[in-house]
Amino acid sequence: MKDLINIGVSSCLLGEQVRYDGGHKHDSYITDTLGSYFRFVAVCPEVGCGLPVPREAMRLEGDPATPRLIAGRSRTDLTDQMLSYCAAKVKELENEDLCGFIFKKNSPSSGLFRVTVYNKNSAAKSGRGLFAAAVADHFPLMPMEEEGRLNDPALRENFIERIFSYRRWKDFQASGPTVDQLVEFHTAHKLLMMAHSPAIYRAMGALVGHARELSPPDLFRRYAELFMKGLALHATTWKNSTVLQHIPGYFKQQLSSDEKAELLDVIRRYHDQQLPLIVPVTLLRHYIRKYDQQYLKEQVYLFPHPAQLMLRNHV
Repeated sequence: MKDLINIGVSSCLLGEQVRYDGGHKHDSYITDTLGSYFRFVAVCPEVGCGLPVPREAMRLEGDPATPRLIAGRSRTDLTDQMLSYCAAKVKELENEDLCGFIFKKNSPSSGLFRVTVYNKNSAAKSGRGLFAAAVADHFPLMPMEEEGRLNDPALRENFIERIFSYRRWKDFQASGPTVDQLVEFHTAHKLLMMAHSPAIYRAMGALVGHARELSPPDLFRRYAELFMKGLALHATTWKNSTVLQHIPGYFKQQLSSDEKAELLDVIRRYHDQQLPLIVPVTLLRHYIRKYDQQYLKEQVYLFPHPAQLMLRNHV
């Protein structure tokens, strides 16, 4: 059985009846599809901080930068109670080896983006749930997303790709790597990073080029920051097309004229959004196996996550 990757998930999304009304918000994509690859660490900060089920609905009020958590009917201020829990929980989560987190959208405790904050007679979607904010502050490199945004194919692909990439980085760093091994890691991720951010890839290359001038902790910290920052930028059709057009050059002497013409046509049709990315990638994999192209066999770009997740199957 393959090793599962640990990710945090809001408990209600796993079907646990922890919401203020005693219900849940079970998300079958998370449990049924992602559950084959991820081990879920369930967290409900509202129950965790001692609130009952059911309970009063709550909302964020005041300054969006430092909002207060207020119970709607009784007007009880629960901010300090929640913040105390958050401070303890993020320390506890350090022991879970998390590689990602999926939060419940719109929640005053767990919403990651555009949570409504009430201020006198106005309401603006400008806040972040108190627990989500604590997790984001404590784990700045960790991929995070809301379940609602996973319905967008591009956002879903980017998020899950970052989870697998973060796992690879954590495993690499845990191995006690040398500078030479960092060069190998960097080389294997070349095409993947080029598809996300050529500029950040060049900055990573410059860092690796001066690696022996830095202390190992500083080197790996700075590399990890650039690595995850670059992956957070989306691999657009244009950037993917540029990478795809670059790849045939590695075995241009081996491809027949018909094979080259077919490959370039498939890449063009992907660029014109007539085909999903999986089509040119699958054809490239075929030629890589056929001609035993060792450099490309090591490129993470061609195998960044399990094919069964079908993340590259959308147009």
